[in-house]
Amino acid sequence: MQEHMRFRPSLLLAVLALVAGCAAPRRSTVDLTPAPATAPRDPAKTRDTSTASGARITVEFQDRDTSAAAQVHLAVERALPRMARWGTFDDSVTIILHPNHAALERAANRPDHDFLRAWARYEQIELQSPRTWTLMGASQEQVDELLLHELTHSLMYQVASDRLGWTRKRIPVWFREGMASYTAEQGYRVSSLEDLARFWGARPSADPLTQADALYQRDSDIVYGAAHHAFTFLVRRYGEPIVRGVLQAMSQGPDFTEAFTRSVGIPPETFLRDFRRYVEWRGFKSGRSFRRAEPPTPTL
Repeated sequence: MQEHMRFRPSLLLAVLALVAGCAAPRRSTVDLTPAPATAPRDPAKTRDTSTASGARITVEFQDRDTSAAAQVHLAVERALPRMARWGTFDDSVTIILHPNHAALERAANRPDHDFLRAWARYEQIELQSPRTWTLMGASQEQVDELLLHELTHSLMYQVASDRLGWTRKRIPVWFREGMASYTAEQGYRVSSLEDLARFWGARPSADPLTQADALYQRDSDIVYGAAHHAFTFLVRRYGEPIVRGVLQAMSQGPDFTEAFTRSVGIPPETFLRDFRRYVEWRGFKSGRSFRRAEPPTPTL
């Protein structure tokens, strides 16, 4: 989500968490609403600024993280072309490398998030130094994936609004996290559509799409999986231009609900009901992925 989350205590899951962007299976957040405040910066940090593909990205780091900063720079260069499908940055973004996990938690104001790796805002990304993700440090591939996810969040906020209004757009978790996960191609890491169908079969009154805040503590894997699959369903049914249309509509003043309705032609709640029917009827097994959801044909 910005990039914030913690995983269930398990060594295997802890290792998997290290390759995550802001959101990944079995991670959870204390607050799924993006925090508007910008944490104070440490003036002792050195500054290194890069301009790539027209976007001004500044990385702040301490001397011990010079190598990690180089990984971040490369990840940014690789991420920008992949995000161009959604638009361009209207403002600068500062990526602050924190030398340890405790410093990241303080900057993100998210205490006791053991596996938090990053937190994204409109103009700033708090990032635990990749040097400290594992005993051997993070691989370039891991840094690439996380930064692509996190930068997608910042780009979404900048295309949809400005510094003063981005938190008031009320962009739901499923769209925020789904867009970042889709862009970073993290479908391999989230709960499957079959998992989601079984969840709804066992708990029909629970909805990880519209009740994300209530479910994330116990069912974070389902919350993030539902977000990824719902956004993917949106793109495959209507195309990526529709997503750009939603973002551009928000930039003109409307909040997410109005912008979505204007761009897609149906309210978001109608779209989510269609997606839920598609999952519950297991349309993903019959190849009817992109059409309006319909009841399955009875068989004898």
